[in-house]
Amino acid sequence: MSTHAEEQVAGFNVAEVEIEAYDEEDDLESPSYMEQLLAAGLLISTGVDGLYGRSQVFEDVVERVSDLIGAWGEGKEVEVLRFPPAMSRKVLEESGYWANFPDQLGAVFSFCGNERSHQRLLKCLDNDEDWTEDVKPTRIVMTPVACYPVYGVMAARGPLPTGGRLVDIFSYCCRYEPSTAPERMLMFRQREFVRMGTPAEVLAFREDWIEHTKGMMRGLQLPSSIGLANDPFFGRTGKILIDSQREQQLKFELLIPGVNPDRLTACGSFNYHRDKFSSLWKIYTDAGEIAHTGCCGFGLERLTLSLFKHHGFDPTAWPEGVRATLWGGRKMAQRVR
Repeated sequence: MSTHAEEQVAGFNVAEVEIEAYDEEDDLESPSYMEQLLAAGLLISTGVDGLYGRSQVFEDVVERVSDLIGAWGEGKEVEVLRFPPAMSRKVLEESGYWANFPDQLGAVFSFCGNERSHQRLLKCLDNDEDWTEDVKPTRIVMTPVACYPVYGVMAARGPLPTGGRLVDIFSYCCRYEPSTAPERMLMFRQREFVRMGTPAEVLAFREDWIEHTKGMMRGLQLPSSIGLANDPFFGRTGKILIDSQREQQLKFELLIPGVNPDRLTACGSFNYHRDKFSSLWKIYTDAGEIAHTGCCGFGLERLTLSLFKHHGFDPTAWPEGVRATLWGGRKMAQRVR
């Protein structure tokens, strides 16, 4: 049975992909999906919940999904930027991330003692005691969102060119949310496009990406919907921020069933920041006005997990249309048996 639902939101249509509906009874199977992934060797346990190695087959799918997302930029004036999975602590402090998501932040610490304290640390290790007295935070933190390092870089260049800027970003990200759920990885990758310009330019960019994503989901034959969403803001003021974000329709998400039997999994987001980041870092349009920004990004591991869930653990046996969408005529990685 196929599904199709459509509503008018913020000037554009939000519709589910018309493909076979997902059968929730599949999630009654045992073992769990995570156990199946580990048994199949697609993910490799490290002994830490949420932190996994990936097999060649898993990585092959991740790379093909990233290429599929990146293809949207072909023929457009896009600047490609790549950042490491760590960023300046000062930049993250300026962004307001501490105020909104302190429970997810991963900071980098390092030993800052002398020879005597080093000996004390070694003794604590030998006695299985706390050894962190002389371990202090450094100037870097783990990158929580792929686009965060970009705004300061753009601001340093001066006013945006006529027509604004479009940036293609890829990065490993870290959010400290330990979990055995496969979609809750501590370290994961995001492929994003960031648009900077006038409000009309940014909203048109987001609308185009939402429509393009529906086509990608049809090509991947994944059941999905796009819905109004909000970030998981922290603390007592979080409810106010959530209500405001939803009221202004600043965030939509690509939702796919199956990976988690209890809820839909957000595999992508379409965000309109208004002038939040450009006001912080002083990003101006060529007309001298504060620019607006937006980003459309995808969790590569979550999309890959969805593909394995819906099409099986052997990509060579996936539907022909899915294989053509991802690989075309390229060679596929083979499972190690």
